[in-house]
Amino acid sequence: MKVAFVTDRVSRRAGGLFDACKHLAQSIHTQGVQIETFGVSDVESNEDEKSWVPVPLHLAKPTPALARSLAFAPDLRSSLVSASPDVVHLHGLWNYPSWASWRWRRTTGRAEVIHPHGMLDPWALKHSGWKKQLALACFEAAHLNGASCIRSLCDSELEAIRKMGVRSPICVIPNGINLPALKASSDHAVTRSASRKRLLYLGRLHPKKGLMEMIKAWEVFVKLYPESGWTLEIAGWDENDHESELMRLCDELGLKWQRTKKDKNFSEAGSNGSVTFHGPTFGDDKDALYRSADAFILPSLSEGLPMVILEAWAYAKPVLMTPACNLSVGVEYGAAFLIHANKASIADRLEKLASLTDGERAAMGKKGRDLVEKRFTWDHVATQLIQVNEWLINGHARPDHVHL
Repeated sequence: MKVAFVTDRVSRRAGGLFDACKHLAQSIHTQGVQIETFGVSDVESNEDEKSWVPVPLHLAKPTPALARSLAFAPDLRSSLVSASPDVVHLHGLWNYPSWASWRWRRTTGRAEVIHPHGMLDPWALKHSGWKKQLALACFEAAHLNGASCIRSLCDSELEAIRKMGVRSPICVIPNGINLPALKASSDHAVTRSASRKRLLYLGRLHPKKGLMEMIKAWEVFVKLYPESGWTLEIAGWDENDHESELMRLCDELGLKWQRTKKDKNFSEAGSNGSVTFHGPTFGDDKDALYRSADAFILPSLSEGLPMVILEAWAYAKPVLMTPACNLSVGVEYGAAFLIHANKASIADRLEKLASLTDGERAAMGKKGRDLVEKRFTWDHVATQLIQVNEWLINGHARPDHVHL
C-alpha cells in the first residue's frame, strides 16, 4: 500500500496541524506502510523539513501573489501524479492543495480521504464565509460528496458535516499524542517557584481562540485575588497582529504584562507582571513551558480536536476548556473544568482552579495523563486509519469507526 498525505503547510506555521499531520505520518510509517507527504514550501519549511524524518517530504514552490491566500503551487499536483499513490489523505480545505487532491481523485479514480480538522465547524465556516461559500460552489461541495471517506475528529464534527448535507462515509478518529517523560532530563530541567503558579495558553493568537475574553476574566480574577500568586502565560504564533490587540486590552484593564526575553532562563518569566507573552515557542522552549505550567487553558470558540489539550494532559496538567474543544471525555474523567468563552464563566473556573491544593491539581493532571495513554496515542490513531485504508483499497471489512 502506498499512501500520500497532502496539505498546504508542512511547517510550524500550520499550528497544531503541523504536529498532527507529521506525527500521524510517522506512526503510519512505523507500522510498515509506505507513506510520503506533499506540501507547499514557506519561510519555515526548510528548517522544519528535517522533523518529518523518516517520512519523505515533497515541497512545491508557491506562486508569490497567491501563496498566503490559496497556497497555489502547480508543481504539487504534478508531483502527486508522478508518485502514483494508492490513496491520498488530504489535510485541510479551501485552497489549491484541496483542489489538486480532488482533481487527482477524479483523474485516477483512486481512493481519497479528506481530513477537515475542524474546518467544517459552523464557526469556522462563518470566518471568511463568502470565500468558503465560493469554494463550496466551485468545487469543494462536489469534492466532499465524492470523497471515499471523510475523517472527523469527534462525534460533534461528524454531526456538523452531516448537517451540511455531505453523504460520503465518515470515520471518527481523534488526534493523538506522543507521550513525553514526566521527569525532564537534567539538560532541560525547569526551575519552579513554590509561591508562583502558572496558567498556560499555548496556540495560535487568533480571535477564534477566545483570548480577549480570557484576559477580561483574568482581570476579574486578579482583582478578586491579588495575592493568589498565579500568572497567565500566553505563547504562540501571532496572526493578523492579534497579539497587539491583547496587549492593548491588558493596558486598558490595568493588567501588568511583559514579553519573555528569549536570552533569559524561563523561570524568570512572569516575575514582573501577571501576564507574560512568550511569542512563538517550539522544541525545548515549548517543553519547558508545559513543565513549568500548573494548569492549561483553551477558551476557544471553534476547534477540531486540539492538539494542545492532549499535550497538556500528556504533561499531566489540569485543563480549562470550552465545549468547542470537543473533548468532553476529559471533564467526565475529572481531568478538566468546562468553561464557556465569556468573561463570567472563565473567571468562575479560574477561582475554582486557584482554590485547589497542589495535590488536587496533581490528581487532575494524572487523570489527563491516564486518559491520553489509554485513548490518544499516535500508534492507536495510525492503526485505526490503516484499517480505513485497507477497507478502501483491499476490500477488508468496514471498520466499526466508519459511519455510512
